[in-house]
Amino acid sequence: MTLRFRIVLRAALALLISFAVLVRPVAAQSVLRDAETEKWLQDISRPLVVAAGLDPRNFQVVLLYDNNINAFVAGGQIVYIHSATLTEADNTDMVQGVIAHEIGHISGGHVIRFAEGARAATGVMLLSLLLGAAAIAAGGGDAGAGILMAGQRAALGKFLAFTRVQEASADAAAVSTLDKAGVSGKGFLAFFKKLQNQSLRYGYNPKDAYEQTHPLDRERVTLLTEGLQASKAWDAKTDPALEARFQRIRAKLKGYVLDPPQVMRQYPETDLSVPAHYARAYAWHRSAYPDKALAEADALLRAAPHDPYFLELKGQILLESGKPDEALPMLREATQTTGFNPLITSLFGHALVETEDPKNMAEAERVLKSAIAKDNQNPDAWYQLGIVYARKGDEARASLATAERYNLEGNAKLAYVNARMAMAGIPHGSADWVRAQDIYMVSEPDVKKKKKDKKDEPQQ
Repeated sequence: MTLRFRIVLRAALALLISFAVLVRPVAAQSVLRDAETEKWLQDISRPLVVAAGLDPRNFQVVLLYDNNINAFVAGGQIVYIHSATLTEADNTDMVQGVIAHEIGHISGGHVIRFAEGARAATGVMLLSLLLGAAAIAAGGGDAGAGILMAGQRAALGKFLAFTRVQEASADAAAVSTLDKAGVSGKGFLAFFKKLQNQSLRYGYNPKDAYEQTHPLDRERVTLLTEGLQASKAWDAKTDPALEARFQRIRAKLKGYVLDPPQVMRQYPETDLSVPAHYARAYAWHRSAYPDKALAEADALLRAAPHDPYFLELKGQILLESGKPDEALPMLREATQTTGFNPLITSLFGHALVETEDPKNMAEAERVLKSAIAKDNQNPDAWYQLGIVYARKGDEARASLATAERYNLEGNAKLAYVNARMAMAGIPHGSADWVRAQDIYMVSEPDVKKKKKDKKDEPQQ
């Protein structure tokens, strides 16, 4: 009995401290970056953000590589969406409904209030631990265990009741946002029903709504149906061009995240649609069949010779197949057509570097600096710029670029070392020196902590 009780107690405590994990979501999950997907997410989010009274310039949707359907906020105006949410959605409206719900959490300040609820529940739990321990110490083992169990349930009930209120509030906000944005709520409702059907299929049948972190799907669907059907936007139609973009994006994402055999089953070679060619191109490329991947990319380009994302795809396949010179024309056009999108521009700079032609290095430096000026959160762009600096003989700035890269990747030790090397070779007080010092100071505490922890480890 005692062992089982400890396991239950730890599970309850894990729920109470889960907010600490929530506020640092990307630490355990990979961020997926794709120029076409990010542009589409930006376009479908903008009317929702404006309708909710937020500033689109401060809003962002981040795609995480995770095969569980989910979306959440963790501070600021950033919505995190799992890749499975896109691959399992049927249409644009479904994704817009999910985003509208998460915007409701942002507008309601729920991340901050979530922390308050967690602290309140933790206080109840700690009190029960003290009382239970006192009872056990006095010889009342069963009484102490009962106090602990009661405290656990009270804390959990308090915490979950708090989250249920927030979820209901976010749902109500989503209904209002979709209505003001002129977006039909049919997709949002269909998505919830889809999740509900999956729950029933896998035998999920909760006995008590209070044991769940969200209201029961059935309850939420009932409330949402009433609100969404009353909206003047209920029969609004999605822009066909926007929907076509989603079908492309979903297919390419499946080609990237699913096992290649699964991709081929969903998009057999008899399917000659644009999404099917897209999905198979990524699947073949991941499986190291460059010729087959290029054949799919060529099929796409025959349909739309100047589509920047098809050009990007073929350029990437050629680059990663060891043919950077052949990739340059396509990546150059894609870069220019998208107005120097930083992700595509960075890929173009990468191809210029990979040619190893000294004549291309000056252009590579300009291109990579342009990409970083628009988006300095791309480790590969910093890596390639570091190579350019090293080939120029500018070791100090090569170290700075490397420090930037490792800082983004969370490698404090290598960020610290390279920042220190950069500071030693860059003129004191210059902008680059100040930036190197920033990285050095940010990384130093973590490096010192790890050294101390290692020193404190018991000797074998």
